[in-house]
Amino acid sequence: MLIDVFTLFPEHFEWFGGQRHVRNAAEGGHELRCIDYRDTTPLKGGRVDDTPYGGGAGMVMRVDVVDAALRGAYGDDGSGVRKIALTPGGRMFDEGLAAELVGEQHLALLCGRYEGFDERVIERLADDAVSIGPYVLSGGELAAMVVADAVIRKLPGALGDEHSAVEESFSEALGGDPEYPHYTRPPEYRGWGVPEILLSGDHAGIREWRLQRSRERGGGA
Repeated sequence: MLIDVFTLFPEHFEWFGGQRHVRNAAEGGHELRCIDYRDTTPLKGGRVDDTPYGGGAGMVMRVDVVDAALRGAYGDDGSGVRKIALTPGGRMFDEGLAAELVGEQHLALLCGRYEGFDERVIERLADDAVSIGPYVLSGGELAAMVVADAVIRKLPGALGDEHSAVEESFSEALGGDPEYPHYTRPPEYRGWGVPEILLSGDHAGIREWRLQRSRERGGGA
């Protein structure tokens, strides 16, 4: 898989690219690239934004700037690339969408800034508009990291142990519920113990206990 992040701040992804699961994915042949809008902007002085029509505070990322970046990366034909605009008004990102995206060969994550994108970016240039939650960030970079992280960790070999991503929060194995509680040593600390079932060696019982706790966290009986 190739994930391209279109951003004004490619340096923000240096830390993210150094994370172990991202490095593992890269060693497995996958790639994360950052593309700076300013490298291809048609405006003088590296400008990428303008004042909104109709007035109002803030600046808006221009459609011609985003289009130039996409054309610079993919030419006139961006087919085969799933382009996702990260915006508060998009559909909510969840485990189901992460599982869907991991099946793509090529993703482009478009980071907005300032007051966001000219709406024509979302309507004409992007295939999807995605939000990571009902709140506003200063830009799309953190949202891009969230989406990329959720997708990359599902790639074979990214987590080291192929079973790590099978039974976790919101996974199919848990029926879409949050993951059950975990405990480790010491078995008792300041009078706080560990559930006896986890120390029993009864694997069937442990499995049932975990599924029940998961269902409870998900609001089930």
